[in-house]
Amino acid sequence: MKKILIIEDEKNISSFVKMELEFEGYSTVVEEDGKKGLDTAIEKDFDLILLDLMLPSLNGLEICRRLKREKNTPIIMLSARDSVMDKVSGLQTGADDYIAKPFAIEELLARIQVVFRRESINDSQVIIFKDIAIDQEARIVRRNNEELNLTNKEYELLLYLMKNKGKVVSRYTLLENIWGYDYEPETNIVDVYIRYLRNKLNNENKEEYIQTVRSVGYVMRQ
Repeated sequence: MKKILIIEDEKNISSFVKMELEFEGYSTVVEEDGKKGLDTAIEKDFDLILLDLMLPSLNGLEICRRLKREKNTPIIMLSARDSVMDKVSGLQTGADDYIAKPFAIEELLARIQVVFRRESINDSQVIIFKDIAIDQEARIVRRNNEELNLTNKEYELLLYLMKNKGKVVSRYTLLENIWGYDYEPETNIVDVYIRYLRNKLNNENKEEYIQTVRSVGYVMRQ
């Protein structure tokens, strides 16, 4: 199920959009404050963010600018300001699309589908880090063209880290996205599986691929 974050302070709009999206089978979270919306967008993983331009505490352009430094989550900007320059500013800041208010829900749903189709095409590509390659369609991992035999969790863990290469990923984020909410935050299962992965990558320098950031988590950095 695709997860969509709605950052919108007009309750009549956010409630209506939330209802329509959930009817279409999406999971939604609503934040009405700009700063809180940014924190939620960074702390949790969403497939798409619907972002209002005018928000209390932090405006949409600044949220988009800061978020794009942390993540590649697609953003559709929503705004009553529909001048060409407003749209250009939103897109140049990093938004993937820009819809002027008021909008028809059918148009919003169509724009969302376009974004997801584009992301699906991108996700089908092979991800490469150094001499490691992941073919996502075939779920095959190779190092120096030699196929590695990984368990499902090892594969998902490596894929998540490679998709976020260059970014420090906390143990809690890995636990939440790979194992879900059934594990206690104090568990060391993430560290255990990192060790499994390092052993299967079979390199002498155990941190050549997956580096430890003390007291925080892990990063795959060139």
